[in-house]
Amino acid sequence: MKLSALTKKEGQDILKNKIYLGVVFVQVFILLGTFGIALATSIASDPALLDQYGATSVLKVGVPDSIQGSQLESDLVKQNLNLTYYKNISDAQKFLGTTLVAVVGFNSTNGQNITVKTDTSNVFYPVVSSKINKAVNEYQTQKKLASSGLNSTEIQTIMNPVNLHVVNLNENHPSNVALDSSYFIEIMYGFIVPFILLLPFFLASNIVTDSIVGERERKTFEVLLMTPISSSMVMLGKTLPILLFSLIQSVAWIILLDLLRVPIYNPLLMFILLFFIGLGFIGIGILLSMFVDSTKEANSAITIILVFATFILFMPLFIKTPYFTPILNYIPTVIMVKIASTPNISLDIIISELPTILISIMIFGFTVRYFRRERAIRL
Repeated sequence: MKLSALTKKEGQDILKNKIYLGVVFVQVFILLGTFGIALATSIASDPALLDQYGATSVLKVGVPDSIQGSQLESDLVKQNLNLTYYKNISDAQKFLGTTLVAVVGFNSTNGQNITVKTDTSNVFYPVVSSKINKAVNEYQTQKKLASSGLNSTEIQTIMNPVNLHVVNLNENHPSNVALDSSYFIEIMYGFIVPFILLLPFFLASNIVTDSIVGERERKTFEVLLMTPISSSMVMLGKTLPILLFSLIQSVAWIILLDLLRVPIYNPLLMFILLFFIGLGFIGIGILLSMFVDSTKEANSAITIILVFATFILFMPLFIKTPYFTPILNYIPTVIMVKIASTPNISLDIIISELPTILISIMIFGFTVRYFRRERAIRL
């Protein structure tokens, strides 16, 4: 009864905290914003995706009128570039950086001198540059073959020596990912998904620290310690509402990601991992609150700890060195990536969760023990 009353009181405090509730809504915008950025950058950096989504109208390239009817024009058109014709190359260069992404100069006399000027400040510069290079390389190859005395049929045979047939399997059970892009998959599952799902627990450690230090400043902490309730029950009463609220947020983000067609596989296993990660973060927050005397000090200290924790958790996601693989496999964010992106979980992934679970339990257990000591000193 006493535990439920304390838990209810802490829950009400959370729901009355307008800043905390505001940050919850901010997380929604962070999720949608990062998803949109990942989607846009994936399309903008992939020539095939630009062609697929019909966005090639922005790939405007200026060319002289003399290019019409040439093989180079055909190769540029084949790359789905939006060609704009000008009387001469100097006229086209006037629009470079405004309406044109690139300008291709062509000597129609011998067809050997090709100049390309590109606006590197344009976001589509890498795609346009890649497409022009492919067109010019194909044009050069065809010129070499033609100079060898081969006719157009023979040239096409040499240019396309292999017929590729792609057979798609399991079409009845597609991955249902929003974008068929390796970059999109890597950035979403390799960084954004663990970042979004851990945000509520970063916030939880801050809230629980403010809760305890705030009670000290209001002179209500000693009253709480004098109540006939054990230190473990006080800890649970402080922890459960914040942990539960954080888990609800993470589940909501999982559902929202699924609606955005970024499916999170093995949600139950993910929930268990998040539970113990949250327990560890909240334990650190409570432990920290025992060493500070004001909310200002608490906010500064928890910020430093969260910066350090962010480095430890997210830096391994960008390390590709095989020497560190045995260690990195036990980092919580690495495990989250494997769980979220893998439909079939192996026993090794489940076992790799154990260190995180044990460390979180140890942190929380040490926090309870230190809380008992702090309580005994204050009483």
